[in-house]
Amino acid sequence: MKTLSMLPSLLRPAAAQADRIASLTAYFTIAALLVLTIVIGLLIYIVVRFRARPGDAEPEQFTGNKVVEGFMIGVPTLLVVVFMYLTLDTMADVLPPDSGTQPDVVITGHRYWWEASYPGTKAIVANEIHLPVGRRLLLHINAADVIHDWWVPALGAKMDAIPGRTNHLWVTITKPGVYEGACSEFCGAQHAWMRIKVVAQPEPEFQDWVARKAQVANPVLSASAQAGAAFFSRQPCGSCHRIRGTAATGAVGPDLTHFASRRTMLAGLMENNPDNLRQWLTDPQHVKPGALMPRFIYPKDSINVLVDYLSSLK
Repeated sequence: MKTLSMLPSLLRPAAAQADRIASLTAYFTIAALLVLTIVIGLLIYIVVRFRARPGDAEPEQFTGNKVVEGFMIGVPTLLVVVFMYLTLDTMADVLPPDSGTQPDVVITGHRYWWEASYPGTKAIVANEIHLPVGRRLLLHINAADVIHDWWVPALGAKMDAIPGRTNHLWVTITKPGVYEGACSEFCGAQHAWMRIKVVAQPEPEFQDWVARKAQVANPVLSASAQAGAAFFSRQPCGSCHRIRGTAATGAVGPDLTHFASRRTMLAGLMENNPDNLRQWLTDPQHVKPGALMPRFIYPKDSINVLVDYLSSLK
């Protein structure tokens, strides 16, 4: 599938819900520009028409022009009523109740990364979230620690992720592509690097992707990767991270079952490649200060085999 990376923008909607919000925004903008034009035009007319000239007497004072007063009260009232109706209609279309519907994706905000699980499957991913095109999807959104805020501008509304509470969003993506977003609720030191990447795919490609992500970790082939797997199992890595098909069952950090298939790491901070992974494992707090990954003082050889192992998890 050929995809385009879309910069976050409300002006390029790629979902039915985002299109409704963009249309409402356009109506607001047009109305505001019309009002601004009328106000500026009247101001210029009054300044020019009624400017003081040499020899003019004191101008006549008058009050109580019912036509002007009616216009000044009636037009703003009409605009408020019209836009209240348009807003409520848009809200009802974009964010109706979920009515107990089974979610298509459950998204959980962590400091400082996003987890997505797909009910009915064993697929769990971090930060790079795949969704199908052309289907109305229900997203359940929550948080594991502090308040976060899910927002992919091209796909519609933002939604708070709150510990102990499940919020929801509906999204119907209309165009395949890669859409970027970010946490929009300040959540700590690495809030700026809690990015989101949504990959929108045609339904057959999405189903194939889910089937692959539901599988256990790929067999380790090279001797170096096997050494890395053994080292991983001996260290406390598995108490925080999960690698399905192994003894690692942690749920604090990102699921690493298919780590090497992700384009980026650390919620979009770095490209996912062995050099960056080696740098991260050597000194996590230098790379992403405030992240919950502690620094373990490992020999260089141990880090190298660990990099080879994680790079094999596709």
